[in-house]
Amino acid sequence: MACKFCGPKLSLCGLVLSVWGIIQLTLMGVFYYIRAVALLEDLPLESETGHHTIEGFIATVEAGYTQNAYNCWIAALLYVITLVVSGHQFWMNNRSSVSM
Repeated sequence: MACKFCGPKLSLCGLVLSVWGIIQLTLMGVFYYIRAVALLEDLPLESETGHHTIEGFIATVEAGYTQNAYNCWIAALLYVITLVVSGHQFWMNNRSSVSM
């Protein structure tokens, strides 16, 4: 018995969005990893702790870049799982429509 839980249009939408999410989040992870200055505003810097030295500020910024890069790559891997599930559903829907 086939385990279909979404239709052909929804599975195709999931495929397209997954591919786009994988591309975008992988590239964003790479840009965070190489410490792109344009992404500095998106770092989680706590202003209430205060940075008493420039070395402390640099260490906090580098840790923020690294953490955001890992977060983007983890989200891209979740999109890979969504791509696999959507691809399976798309295949199941097309297989059942051809055999009818």
